[in-house]
Amino acid sequence: MARHCSECGAVLVEGAKYCANCGAFAGGEPPGDEATTATYVIDADGELRPVDVDQVAAGGGALIIRSGGGRVGQSFPLTGVRMTVGRSPDAGVFLDDVTVSRDHAVLVQRHGGWFLDDSGSLNGTYVNRKRIESHRLEDGDELQVGKYKLTYLAR
Repeated sequence: MARHCSECGAVLVEGAKYCANCGAFAGGEPPGDEATTATYVIDADGELRPVDVDQVAAGGGALIIRSGGGRVGQSFPLTGVRMTVGRSPDAGVFLDDVTVSRDHAVLVQRHGGWFLDDSGSLNGTYVNRKRIESHRLEDGDELQVGKYKLTYLAR
């Protein structure tokens, strides 16, 4: 059975450690029926630490990277009332890729929920495959910012 790249979907050459199409890590053995995606947070030392998704989202929601940039499973707990999304290292949701604007979008808490507002980005911001200017996030929404795909978890 052929394996496919988790980043771009290309068929992987047998025994390859990296995708010939996009360069993403191909991993070891193909996942079985019990494969899962772990969720991580960045601790105070800058190290990735696996956590339970319910713990991450307990404070009011979270964004989980599902594909793009080799950071699958990294989570961003939504805190405060406003968080920026972009390529700027100061962004609350830092997505380091040229397809992401420095100040790509903003997450704002209003009317009892989280809204995703595009900040005039060049490549646009998408929710559930539709380009948006502003969108109230619902549990399970798929966001696309540049090459990154993230899932919103409401808690």
